[in-house]
Amino acid sequence: MSIFNVFTLLGGLAMFLYGMDVMGKSLEKQAGNKLQTILSRLTDNPLKGFLLGLVVTSIIQSSSATTVMVVGFVNSGLMQLHQAIGIIMGSNVGTTVTGWILSLSGIQGESFWIQLCKPSTFAPILAFVGLILYMFLKSEKKKGVGTILLGFAILMTGMEVMSGAVSPLADDPQFTALFTAFSNPILGVLVGALLTGIIQSSSASVGILQALSSTGIITYGSAIPIIMGQNIGTCVTALISSIGANKNAKRAAMVHLYFNIIGVIVFLTLFYSLNAVFQFSFVSDTVNPMGIAIVHSIFNILATALLLPFNRLLERLAILTIPDSKKPDTIQVLDDRLLATPALAVERARAVTVEMADLARTTLLQGMSLTHKWDKDLAEKITEGERRIDEYEDRLGTYLVRLSSRSLTMEDSHAISLLLHTIGDYERIGDHAVNLMDTAKEIHEKNLQFSESAKKDLSVLESAVQEVLDTTITGFEKSDISLANQVQPLEQVIDDLVRELKSRHIQRLQSGECTIELGFVLSDLLTNYERVSDHCSNISVTLEEVARDRFDTHEYVSKMKEGEGNDYRRRIEDYHRRFALPEMSLEGKSTTA
Repeated sequence: MSIFNVFTLLGGLAMFLYGMDVMGKSLEKQAGNKLQTILSRLTDNPLKGFLLGLVVTSIIQSSSATTVMVVGFVNSGLMQLHQAIGIIMGSNVGTTVTGWILSLSGIQGESFWIQLCKPSTFAPILAFVGLILYMFLKSEKKKGVGTILLGFAILMTGMEVMSGAVSPLADDPQFTALFTAFSNPILGVLVGALLTGIIQSSSASVGILQALSSTGIITYGSAIPIIMGQNIGTCVTALISSIGANKNAKRAAMVHLYFNIIGVIVFLTLFYSLNAVFQFSFVSDTVNPMGIAIVHSIFNILATALLLPFNRLLERLAILTIPDSKKPDTIQVLDDRLLATPALAVERARAVTVEMADLARTTLLQGMSLTHKWDKDLAEKITEGERRIDEYEDRLGTYLVRLSSRSLTMEDSHAISLLLHTIGDYERIGDHAVNLMDTAKEIHEKNLQFSESAKKDLSVLESAVQEVLDTTITGFEKSDISLANQVQPLEQVIDDLVRELKSRHIQRLQSGECTIELGFVLSDLLTNYERVSDHCSNISVTLEEVARDRFDTHEYVSKMKEGEGNDYRRRIEDYHRRFALPEMSLEGKSTTA
């Protein structure tokens, strides 16, 4: 084998690994919504968890990616350790699909259909079709399919190049002696684990072994230990990803490692024991790509059948390895591991934003209640709530900016735009809750009291503000455009109410029913309520504009108000009726407003 064959081998390996990376990421990107749906159906049933892991890994063609996702979910508190075990086992079986696809390179025959199934025939066709889809079509989905086809074509071409480059090794006695040495189970396992640990992909290392099998000198006896080691080596990715994670996430990575180590020990012990008794003839036979795929699948299926019923024992073993401590475990609500799968990271960021929105609503309603009755403990809860809202904004903003630099579908890009536009409004709503608390404290400390008519007027306004807040947040949580459409007319009605309350205050002031001091307090309340409704309007308009893929809030609101017929006018009239102020009656002079 000359130096030029080595160059060709390295080039083929580069094409193979690059094609696998492109295809895997493209499959992951296109399957984004499916992954959200599949992984949201978490279950305590180990068999269903196994099927879940099998399906996800078959879709994205990477057990390492699935396991890293699982570690991220456990670290985020979205998944319990016992739920993760079945998914990890399923991912080990799902990754064998790649080996079966790659085994097409070893099929033999001269018929038209067999020739058509060979990579050397279909890879150029797939590359051409993929190029057309990617370069000449505007649909993002079709471009994604084109990228998948291009990645697959590059992968299979790299496989062919590697097979051709190593063919001279068939006559090399040193290469033959090397693989004869790998018949030693311990050495074979170590080599397989080391190779897979370096490239961090069992699918890729199995593919490399399949390419080497084209030399015709690799036997089942030397291939089986290597395949066993490859299953152990693939655990490296999950172990690395668990660094810095909480205890349960580290335990999930350890479960993956223990599953493969125990499976390899049992499988090799059983295989060599039976071979010592029955002397299997196939052990010395030459293995081909199909044979490697079969061994890979049989091992993972048998290991799962053996260990799935004992999933709780695996969990206990992981807990013994990483025991609990007195220090409570932390949960990272936005896990960086999920950034590798943007669709899942977007969904997680959205769920955390919903938590932020609910906290903002609760905090504002608490601030509202303080204006009626002062409560020191409730005031402390408002301060703590506002602090947590600020923390949400900081973490979400940083996470979303990092996420926006990833390769995203148009849908995910829109979702990130929506979240980035809205978290600032939710943070400001939290600020207004604190403002209401400060005003309530002033009312309490100065022993101020509004007149009955002023209380009734404020009650109407507060009801309208509560409704606009509830409608906005519910519409955001459900991505309901019809609810978002109801916010803008209600916001205009709240503006009208604020103007009317200010006008009524002036009349009370002129008649002597109100003091200037109470007027300042009333003005603070009205300003905060009006601005809360403005932030609700911003959120609802952003939700609508993201759906339309246009961001010009001023233009959108102007057009909505200019076209005031139909639904918009009807809704305003309806809200005016529902939130009508009571008739104003001026009372005698007092120190109330």
